Amino acid sequence: MLKIRSLGIFALVLLLAASSIAQPPDKNLRDGLASISPAETYDIVKTLARPEYAGRLTGHPGYTAAAQWAAKKLAAWGLKPISGKDGYLQPYASPYTIIDKAEMTILLPDSPADPAKAPVYKEMKLVPEKDFLPLLYSDSGDRTAETVFAGWGISAPEIGYDDYAGLEVKGKFVLCYRGTPDENDKRYQSYDEHRTRMKTAKDKGALGIVYVYDEIASNPNGDFLEGFTPAMIGPKVMDAILKDVNSTSADLKKSLTTWKRPVSFPLRAKIHLAVASRHFPLAVGYNVVGYIEGSDPKLRHECVIIGGHFDHTGAHMGLLFPGADDNASGSATVMEAGKAMAALAHKPKRSIIIALFGGEELGLQGSTWFSEHVPGPFDKVAGMFNFDMTGEGDGLWGGVPAEPAEFKGALEEADKSVKVLRGLGVIRGVGVRGSDFAPFFLQGIPAASLGSNGPHLAYHQTGDTIYRINPDIMADAAKVAFLAAYIWADR
Repeated sequence: MLKIRSLGIFALVLLLAASSIAQPPDKNLRDGLASISPAETYDIVKTLARPEYAGRLTGHPGYTAAAQWAAKKLAAWGLKPISGKDGYLQPYASPYTIIDKAEMTILLPDSPADPAKAPVYKEMKLVPEKDFLPLLYSDSGDRTAETVFAGWGISAPEIGYDDYAGLEVKGKFVLCYRGTPDENDKRYQSYDEHRTRMKTAKDKGALGIVYVYDEIASNPNGDFLEGFTPAMIGPKVMDAILKDVNSTSADLKKSLTTWKRPVSFPLRAKIHLAVASRHFPLAVGYNVVGYIEGSDPKLRHECVIIGGHFDHTGAHMGLLFPGADDNASGSATVMEAGKAMAALAHKPKRSIIIALFGGEELGLQGSTWFSEHVPGPFDKVAGMFNFDMTGEGDGLWGGVPAEPAEFKGALEEADKSVKVLRGLGVIRGVGVRGSDFAPFFLQGIPAASLGSNGPHLAYHQTGDTIYRINPDIMADAAKVAFLAAYIWADR
């Protein structure tokens, strides 16, 4: 009898605890939340990561096919097309490059330096993705050349820093790290952009920049430069090159970050790099955009965006970079939130735009184009919620602007019934590594960016597959997106 009574009390405690959990304020929103399906988010990611979409490199036919597939989904869910002419697809110029083949060999000195004797070399043949990758905007070329080390690859004499001072780089490969002498010094920001660093080396006569990265990862974010063949190598390869000067990659990087002054010198190693690529300068990329019209006749011309990038880095050298976590997962989150919003019986006062941006991996191209050409009947963007890499982990983290405080409040209110936010920092700037919230933030539009807490393994690698994806975290992110956007749009 005592045991039965104890069980009854325990059940009552559970019931009271359940009733204390915050619920959405009305049936309308509860119905919207109920329509968000972890299984459907998973299926979206699985579809977008398929080989036929070729890694969704913006401009490529594989990306366009994926965009058309997503547009059909938005149409089926009842979202309105953003354009009478182009439907759900917002076109813009998006040149891209495909690397068909690449080989890289390091020629390491195998004899003491002796001006009277021809140097002897031993070959270190590198394995694609394990040891090296060309940067995915490389021109074709087949060269064997001398090498130099140029610190961060920055030439900024106007602010008192120049890694190239006294260094002859013409006809050579320039090895350097990605970064700046002082990450807190905003004067270096523009010099840390891939495009700036590549152009500097090209203008000085280098054959290509060879980045030293801790992990080899695909990277299409740069400009195709005729005759220029940039690449990246891992730290173990750099260690082999530096053995000749009794140093390591870690020691060299520590010197740069500690002393914050140039450490540049010629190397005895040579590099043989052969790349076969195809460049498509006239390609067209697309944002995939649909909207749910607001219920207030005066406010419906304002819009709140739920967005994330749709693209990844493509398929090159027989390697598929499927981009399941980055960012098929964020795309699935955005799409699922859009489906829930479209199904509501009572819409928010302002309109909701669902935007899948192209060209993020190429340098925020699609979101920048969208922010400068806001389509449809909208005269104001009232807010933007960005979702990037929501596929791994058990929680969400992100950043919000310092003002208005109510914008952060919308996210916190949304999370009361989802309970998945693990922290919100303050966005004070965008740097050179921002996501698609950045163009809106720079225009003074309240913009938040959220992602899951990881670990985000195989970033920009062939291992970013469906098998790493957690459907529940994507669905929870969609619930936060749906509720926060509704709250902000219904003010």
